[in-house]
Amino acid sequence: MRIAERRARLSFPALVLVTDSARQPQRETTGEAWLDDIVREAVLGGVSIVQLREKHLERGDLIALGLHIRDAIAGRAMLFVNSNVDAAIALGADGVHLPERALPTGAVRDRVGERMLISRAVHSIDAAVRAERAGADVLQAGTLFATQSKPGAPLLGPNGLSEVCAAVDLPVIAIGGIDAQNAAEALGAGAQGVAVIGAILNADEPREAAAALRRTIDSIGLSGAA
Repeated sequence: MRIAERRARLSFPALVLVTDSARQPQRETTGEAWLDDIVREAVLGGVSIVQLREKHLERGDLIALGLHIRDAIAGRAMLFVNSNVDAAIALGADGVHLPERALPTGAVRDRVGERMLISRAVHSIDAAVRAERAGADVLQAGTLFATQSKPGAPLLGPNGLSEVCAAVDLPVIAIGGIDAQNAAEALGAGAQGVAVIGAILNADEPREAAAALRRTIDSIGLSGAA
């Protein structure tokens, strides 16, 4: 598969739901079945990528959860796996998301083949440029605003995000403290989408929370693939 064909599978503006069940309050349902329900509702509300980010799970448990999440998505959104390349391969995921300081992009490409998309977290212009040169398909830039998932993290802010977007030709998805009230600010700075955790996972109505975010980002007028 050619690079352009692989990247053309991405559609924008993207709405990414990043899972993080270890940080969520206890749910009434047993085990992690509640996450399946949230993902299903969020995708129906407009989430286009589900990023499985469950750092507390070992490979086998991550794959088992991923199978449930893949079923909940039911082909209506893409599935990315955070960090664990083996799990991404086992699940037949659409993509793998790599932290800024993780395995080299080239080494991951050799393992996952040409079809799987590679997303890379970046926190600066230099990191974004390096990730693009190394062959990443999409970047996730943050931390944009203050967030409970990374308390005390240095903030990129809208101005920093704008500089990152201008420095690369890859699509950039903003992450960090984003909700329906400030998502437009992220896209106004040049992002091609937003990634959220608590804005959907903590919502009483995940489908409506996702729909509110979708309405906001669609109102900016971005469309198509980068």
